[in-house]
Amino acid sequence: MTTEILLGGILIFFLRLLDMTMDTLRVLFVVRGQRLIVWVLGFFQSAIFILAVSNVLRGDNHPFTIFCYASGFATGNLLGMFIENKLAVGFKRIAIISRGDSEKITNEIRRYGYGVTTAPARGKDGDVMQIFVNVKRKHVSDIESIVSKIDENAFITADDFMPVNRGGFWRK
Repeated sequence: MTTEILLGGILIFFLRLLDMTMDTLRVLFVVRGQRLIVWVLGFFQSAIFILAVSNVLRGDNHPFTIFCYASGFATGNLLGMFIENKLAVGFKRIAIISRGDSEKITNEIRRYGYGVTTAPARGKDGDVMQIFVNVKRKHVSDIESIVSKIDENAFITADDFMPVNRGGFWRK
C-alpha cells in the first residue's frame, strides 16, 4: 500500500465520519422540526459528502479506501447518535405507574419544580396511579432518580412529543 492510498483512505474516513455525523444529526433534527439547524447541517453535509465520494472515485478502488469509506460511514452514525443524545434536544412525556406511594412521588416531583398530572387506573393486579410529567429530555434522569428513591418497583416509560398549544413546563 502506498503512502498516497494510506493518506487518501484516512482523509476519506474522516470526511465520511464528519459527513455521516452531520447527516445523523440532521435526520434527528428533522423529526424535531428544527428547520434552520436542518438546513445548515444539510448544506455542509452534502458538500462534505461530495468531497468524500470524489476522493473514493478518483482512486483505483483499493480495498483500504473502500474500508475507510465504509468505516467512516458506520462510525459517523454512532458518533451522530452519541452527540444527539448528549445535546438532549426535545421533550419527553414520562409516564409512571406506581402501586406504592404515588402521592409521595407526585409531591416530590412537584417539590423539584416539575408539573405533574395524575390519573387513577386499574392494572391486572388492582388499582394504580398514573403519573405524567412532561420534561425537557435532559431532565428525564432527574425524574427517574426521584421516583426510584420512593418506589423502586415503579414502571416508568418515556415518549418523545412536541408541544402544540397551552400547558407549560416549569421548573424552579
